[in-house]
Amino acid sequence: MVGVQRAAATRTLRDLINRQEGLVSRQQARRAGWTDDAIRAQLVAGRWQRLHRAVYATYSGPLSWRARVLAAVLAAGPGAVTSHETAAALHGLREPHADEPVHVTVPVSRRVEPLPGVTVHYAHRLDATRHPTAWPPRTRVEDTVLDLVDRAADPVEVEAWVTRACQRRRTTPARLSAAAGRRRKLRFRRVVQALVDDVAAGAESPLELEYLRIERRHGLPRARRQKRYVGQRVVRVDAEIESARLRVELDGRTGHVEEGAFRDRRRDNGATVDGQATLRYGAAELFGTPCEVAAEVARVARTRGWAEQPRPCGPGCAVGRAAAPLRAGVRCGPHGAAPSDDPAP
Repeated sequence: MVGVQRAAATRTLRDLINRQEGLVSRQQARRAGWTDDAIRAQLVAGRWQRLHRAVYATYSGPLSWRARVLAAVLAAGPGAVTSHETAAALHGLREPHADEPVHVTVPVSRRVEPLPGVTVHYAHRLDATRHPTAWPPRTRVEDTVLDLVDRAADPVEVEAWVTRACQRRRTTPARLSAAAGRRRKLRFRRVVQALVDDVAAGAESPLELEYLRIERRHGLPRARRQKRYVGQRVVRVDAEIESARLRVELDGRTGHVEEGAFRDRRRDNGATVDGQATLRYGAAELFGTPCEVAAEVARVARTRGWAEQPRPCGPGCAVGRAAAPLRAGVRCGPHGAAPSDDPAP
């Protein structure tokens, strides 16, 4: 009977080692009937290698990135999960980098001895932020993003994490907003909420967010975002002013080179055949000359049926130079101030 139990424990350990990228902890090996002497013999013979205290690779070759991650989780002990940049890589929000530390988070109720190549964080509500099923263990996507927001250098970095998570369909604005609401403290909370609202309105990238801000500041016709056309092929339009049959395409580098550029030309040509006009802008125009972008969009939209007036965002705004005189009572301050209800001077 003892032999049967030992064989079953060995099979269980083998399955666990396979799942753990060839890794095992001393505690796991002991549960399967291995003694410390047996483990030591594997190390002395060179069949195993020690990665951290009481964590071993059951092979002698180089480690994969996932193996390094799992080794850190095993070494950090019960309840540990990957977090921050490491969890972001596991969730597909960034590329893994072999030369950077592995980030793990453990319950605040205990302390972990320093581990080489591992950055340890502590959390009060780890049970609430842990992903229930993902392997290797990690924080949920929303909490991973918010952990990174807390460490972000500036709002630009916050914007990148929030839009990337939603653009890659790893989470939704509603889930991000709910996760932020559960945190008593959060750096850049107002920035996150504004971004979540903008992403919920259809903006999925920093360029799309910037065009949305230009649209709002200058009173441009409201565009429908990420409109999909399904025919012989699926076409997505970044922003479409339906009343003017005008498309605004926002070109980041990714997705608009080589085959992506061919798809763009094919889409724009098809739109022209169907009577649609297309304006195309990149980061240089959107961030460098936003008022000129607004003036151009307004000018084309008005020639195609838009009957409203654009709104200059300040005294030197190109919209004010290019547009027809504004209605009486409309005054705009700098930085996109709202129209005033005061009578014109």
